[in-house]
Amino acid sequence: MAESATENLINIEEAVKETVKNVTDKPPTSIEGIAIAYLSLVIMAVLPIFFGAFRSVKYLKEQKESGERHETMSNKDALMFPLIASAALFGLYIFFQFFSKEYINLLLTGYFFFLGVLALSHLLSPIISFMVPACIPNVSYHIHFTRGEDDTRSDIVNYKFTSYDIICIFISLAMGGWYILKKHWIANNLFGIAFAVNGVELLHLNNVVTGCILLCGLFIYDIFWVFGTNVMVTVAKSFEAPIKLVFPQDLLVNGLDASNFAMLGLGDIVVPGIFIALLLRFDKSLKRNSEFYFRATFTAYVVGLLATILVMHVFKHAQPALLYLVPACLATPLCLALLRGDINALFNYEDQPAIIPAGEDTSKSKKTE
Repeated sequence: MAESATENLINIEEAVKETVKNVTDKPPTSIEGIAIAYLSLVIMAVLPIFFGAFRSVKYLKEQKESGERHETMSNKDALMFPLIASAALFGLYIFFQFFSKEYINLLLTGYFFFLGVLALSHLLSPIISFMVPACIPNVSYHIHFTRGEDDTRSDIVNYKFTSYDIICIFISLAMGGWYILKKHWIANNLFGIAFAVNGVELLHLNNVVTGCILLCGLFIYDIFWVFGTNVMVTVAKSFEAPIKLVFPQDLLVNGLDASNFAMLGLGDIVVPGIFIALLLRFDKSLKRNSEFYFRATFTAYVVGLLATILVMHVFKHAQPALLYLVPACLATPLCLALLRGDINALFNYEDQPAIIPAGEDTSKSKKTE
């Protein structure tokens, strides 16, 4: 009896110590700090969508002027994307369960360091071109390796860059070195924003139907993996890579060394962002000197994001952001187009209309309006 009582006292003492440790280890926050963190996340989410959308218009124009046809997502790709994303997410979850996350994150850090340097360089390129004095010449370079001769010749490397691009690379390498050494949240956000802007700019949905399929599929994906399992939350907390934007809620208490983070996944920015960018290109195609559908859906995205944060704060539980963002981003342009009589134009618009072979009947083909 004495031994049993002693064991119970030891167990109670250990439980109390663990509880105290959990309470004291959690960095203190304030209402002001939480508000600043969430507001910062909203700003960091909307800026990549806004600038990435306008960059996508410029990118599409350059592609058309050069005669190139960039790859776009098909309806089949949109249907398969949630399944592929689910397999990748669950695969990461299994890896984190059976292998040391330190080694996995070390491998992923190297991979995202390389991608992050390229993405940040692409983002900085117009900024550096504007800031560098005109007295410094912008020299062009071209690296071109080919294989074979004449008709059998094929490109191995065909890369054009300038001396300004070299400056961007060095700046990006410095940021990458800072991220690898310190894993600081500011460096993480710089890479995350670069990924988001490039994603919205370069990943194009060709038409609204493909966008609806993709958003509806990821709507179900996000709800299942957040509410149905703990997989999404576990991977998000274990995955040390710039695939999420973070901001400390204890910034006012601990300064730049704060560690109690609020976070937002890049998927909640890029996926709605590429649909909003499509609407901007649709606005441009109407030639009305208006960005009505883009601005309306952009505003709906902000409202949906604020609703996500409000519900998460009230219920103290991680929320699938696409649960609120997808209805907002789909219902807004569709309802407005129906009211304004643009619904046919909206569904018939394509960035790159299908090329119809000569002699084929075009009476049943879609026309870009």
